[in-house]
Amino acid sequence: MTAVLGLCARHGRLLLVAGLIAGLALPSLAEAMRPMIAPTIVVLLFLAVLRMGPAGVRAGLAGIGGATLWVLGLQLAVPLAAVAGFAALGWLGHPLALGLVLMLAAAPITGSVNIALMAGAAPAPALRQVVLGTALLPLTAFPVFWFIPAFGSPAEVVRAVLVLLGLIALAGGAALALHARGLVRTEPRSLAALDGLAALLLAVVVIALMSAVGPALRGGGGFWTTLAVVMVANLGVQIVVTRAARRAVGSAQAPSMGITAGNRNVALFLGVLPPETVDAVLLFIGCYQIPMYLTPLLLGRWYRGHSLARDR
Repeated sequence: MTAVLGLCARHGRLLLVAGLIAGLALPSLAEAMRPMIAPTIVVLLFLAVLRMGPAGVRAGLAGIGGATLWVLGLQLAVPLAAVAGFAALGWLGHPLALGLVLMLAAAPITGSVNIALMAGAAPAPALRQVVLGTALLPLTAFPVFWFIPAFGSPAEVVRAVLVLLGLIALAGGAALALHARGLVRTEPRSLAALDGLAALLLAVVVIALMSAVGPALRGGGGFWTTLAVVMVANLGVQIVVTRAARRAVGSAQAPSMGITAGNRNVALFLGVLPPETVDAVLLFIGCYQIPMYLTPLLLGRWYRGHSLARDR
């Protein structure tokens, strides 16, 4: 089994592509797997903390003050600016505008650490942004949601986020407890097995989140327009933030900052939005998985280039 998981780790990027293809080709399977999204995301966080251990977590939390400012900028200032811009243009009720605001208001996906590893980026800054972004989500989501009635009650959003925070604390605490008891091995084969398991679970999540994309692709429904918007939004944010972070915090952390800025846990809001709003943005969220899980393939070489892995 360890050998099989090690093989999955070496081909993690291909597994993500396979997940995208399966989600598109098998919509009934994708729909059946939707209930697995939430628990799988929590397990991914558990595996990420388990892989890094206490030393990795401490390293990731270094510079927490500056990281908090990044979270407030990316999850509060930027989406509020988007809301103001869409409102001024009269587009605030459009499904693409709602989807973009949701994306910008969300915390980084819990799989960001795994994507960072696949893209050759340092995992510790990614974990830090995931933890801080999720912890601050009740604070940052309130002002954004206040101005968009279609997103439902901010109180309901906060309730769901608090439940998620409890699950994250449980997952992270369990992983650190296993380390404290010496039950986790840190040799290369064990770490490769953890990476392989994470890659498999990421593939499961992406299949489930593609449930609305397959039907839209076969029946029209604005698929190509939506895909173009999410590709530009996701990859554009990653590139812009990476370049800005390289100047602000150094090239060692910049790739992870870009990855967490562009890849957001938009699916977190599916359980708290009104049904009519979910229907309006479900295609956006499904299409958003494509650039998100193709990040290691599309930008992996770019992240490794320009000497981003170390300061010059």
